[in-house]
Amino acid sequence: MDIQAEINSQSGFGNLELLASQVVEGFISGMHKSPFHGFSAEFAEHKVYNTGESTKHIDWKLYARTDKLYTKRYEEETNLRCHLILDDSSSMHYPPLEKNPGIANLNKVAFSVLASAAIMNLMKKQRDAVGMSIYGKEFEFYAPEKGSERHHHMLLDQLNRTITTTPTKKQTDTYANLHFIAEKLKRRSLVFLFSDMLQHDKEQDELFSALQHLKYNKHEVILFHTYDGATELNFDFDNAPKKFIDVESGNHINVFSDNIRENYKKQVQAYFTELRMRCAKFQIKYLEADIQRGFGPILTTFLVERQRFQ
Repeated sequence: MDIQAEINSQSGFGNLELLASQVVEGFISGMHKSPFHGFSAEFAEHKVYNTGESTKHIDWKLYARTDKLYTKRYEEETNLRCHLILDDSSSMHYPPLEKNPGIANLNKVAFSVLASAAIMNLMKKQRDAVGMSIYGKEFEFYAPEKGSERHHHMLLDQLNRTITTTPTKKQTDTYANLHFIAEKLKRRSLVFLFSDMLQHDKEQDELFSALQHLKYNKHEVILFHTYDGATELNFDFDNAPKKFIDVESGNHINVFSDNIRENYKKQVQAYFTELRMRCAKFQIKYLEADIQRGFGPILTTFLVERQRFQ
């Protein structure tokens, strides 16, 4: 599906709910042509029939249309709790958004906002309860898990605000905010964290201690490691002299890209590997969320983890 949308610096996404719905519809259409075709477009109301189950609730009309067996899913079977956590630090507002950019030119925070809204769209179809936390330098927003229409629109509005307010030189203690969120999550939930995971080296141990804290009370934690693959991973800049500025501290360095590219890539790859290994150690699902790759990997992960969590 070709989705056209612009982001305005004053209002964010014009209609975030509609755009999220379009992303989900395009994703579901694509699933039927992929290895994930087992998920049905009717998944909000049905589940795949497993051999040995009672045939009492098979939807024969759906069988006639699809030639596949599905049983009707009832509300008590679909309720699930999910908590979305969004990193709103200065580094998440990279790359700088052009004036009224399209959906193919999102920065990290705008990508995370739309991905979160798409997950919420799927949860709404499933009648699941969703909560949200947003943090920057300070803890900015918290809402517990609910499933009402009013709650859903309130969260969408809050997501949109993160795009329209760009922090300036805002250093973020991710680990402190994650500890705070972990204390608030009382009932077992699926927890999705969108973050670029940029912290000072000396804070890495504290960061992973906070991620481990999120696992408390048997929560299932999924880290969407959000980054711009072209520039932040591959350092794809021309060799004209450039000034690179740390958006959180204001420190800068003047370099020729070719002089440091290979060493930079080695260090970044080493950090990604460390993140992946530490997450595996703490039984945290790790997914590289390159904003250049679109929303398919995010939504596929959500559906797989939701199915496993039940």
